[in-house]
Amino acid sequence: MLQSWDPTLVNPCTWFHVTCDSNNHVIRLDLGNSNVSGTLGPELGQLQHLQYLELYRNEITGKIPKELGNLKSLISMDLYDNKLEGKIPKSFGKLKSLKFLRLNNNKLTGSIPRELTRLTDLKIFDVSNNDLCGTIPVEGNFESFPMESFKNNRFSGPELKGLVPYDFGC
Repeated sequence: MLQSWDPTLVNPCTWFHVTCDSNNHVIRLDLGNSNVSGTLGPELGQLQHLQYLELYRNEITGKIPKELGNLKSLISMDLYDNKLEGKIPKSFGKLKSLKFLRLNNNKLTGSIPRELTRLTDLKIFDVSNNDLCGTIPVEGNFESFPMESFKNNRFSGPELKGLVPYDFGC
């Protein structure tokens, strides 16, 4: 699959599963269900024109690099069905163009960063089947996400503004 990813080739636009725009900027990585293993490198955060990061249903391990929060053009991030662990980076709150964030079926821990409630374009958010804790945000678009998006975690319920700290029970 990744045999075409020859590091000596200057132009990654010639690689399979990489889509570029007319200016040869990488705008899409389509490696879902591709038997990819290993960790995500912080260098992914340098793909400033990337709009779609599709890495679902693989064997990716380790933490999600905070540098992915630098992907200002990102519309969709699909990292579901991997073996990712650690916390959801607070830097994801900078992804103002993000519409789809699917992190379900991993081993993520910690609470949902409140910075994500500022993502006004976010339409789909799924963190089900992880080991997240604390309370579920109720601000912004979070009030409209179905409860199925949060199932099979250790949440202590929706946030009660001012009464229960968001990381209660973590």
